[in-house]
Amino acid sequence: MSTSKQINKKILILSDNAYLSSSFLSICEELKLDLNEFHFARSPKSNFEIENNPIYKKHKIVNVKDGWKQIVKDYRLVISLHCKQIFPPELIKNVRCINVHPGYNPYNRGWFPQVFSIINKKPLGVTIHEIDEKLDHGKIIVRKKIDIKKSDTSGSLYKRILNLELDLIRKNLTNILEGNYATRDPESDGNINLKKDFNDLLEIDLSKTQTIKETIDLLRALTHEGYKNAYFIDEETGKKIYISLNLFDEN
Repeated sequence: MSTSKQINKKILILSDNAYLSSSFLSICEELKLDLNEFHFARSPKSNFEIENNPIYKKHKIVNVKDGWKQIVKDYRLVISLHCKQIFPPELIKNVRCINVHPGYNPYNRGWFPQVFSIINKKPLGVTIHEIDEKLDHGKIIVRKKIDIKKSDTSGSLYKRILNLELDLIRKNLTNILEGNYATRDPESDGNINLKKDFNDLLEIDLSKTQTIKETIDLLRALTHEGYKNAYFIDEETGKKIYISLNLFDEN
């Protein structure tokens, strides 16, 4: 593909997270980037509202599995900001694809890294990496760890992760757009957690024997403001009783 053809192509920002999507736009404005170079899109099942911004009025729905040929034709770079779609190999081989991942690769790749890091004590952080055919696995551009406090929940960690993601985007976006960066291979394949693994955690077995520490870690890992996660079944009514923890540090 010629350089001139590449220059004429745009940059696709795929996001299913309204906060990240709008914050990315703000960073582009801070860095005085040409907003005409960017197209913003979301997944078919994404339900966040498009903000009242001229850029977002053109916000479209993109199915990467069915629409990869058009993406290859129109774009020179695709950036995933918590996009829930799996990129097909045909797309990855023909367009440079970058993922902003809310985890410290290669540990706890996949769903909700902060949940599993609380439980299995593996490192947590943010990774910006090139996308390959494995989930959250490609060559690492930049990554940074986040410390997990004893009072942290899934929700409190996720807020810090979002802030760190935006900080790393702000510091590295220009170089990423220009392809001016070095990469490193993950030190191992690490481990993967899928949606099913998360769902398997939700129902609390009241007859299970474990330490109080293990119980607290499980419940704080499943505590996330705005979500009903951990529950047990009321034997009398058969209804779910939801549980969350309120943890705070001593003043």
